[in-house]
Amino acid sequence: MTGWHAFTTTPGAGPVFDPYRFPGAVADERPEARHTTLGLLEPGDLLWPAPDRGRERAMPLKPADRRRLDLHAALTTAGIAPRPGDLAAIEALSTLDDTTHTALQRWITRSP
Repeated sequence: MTGWHAFTTTPGAGPVFDPYRFPGAVADERPEARHTTLGLLEPGDLLWPAPDRGRERAMPLKPADRRRLDLHAALTTAGIAPRPGDLAAIEALSTLDDTTHTALQRWITRSP
């Protein structure tokens, strides 16, 4: 064999790149998969549409549930992690009236 000879390939075959030597090369005609928060999204995967905010029904919280959530938020903001045994106490405190609950939050957050 003298000189340089090109190897023949089958008609229609695209260039083949070694993915280890050329990591940015696309070896086939498919679009690349995209990474998402849920994992790998393949081309052709269907996604659920975004929820329509106009069709949502407003479900008001009961006052005790709202106070419980506010109490958890105040404890989290203050950097106090409730222990498993504290959940019953938080539940009991959330049944108190709004005035007492406001004072309790003021004590936790140390605001005037």
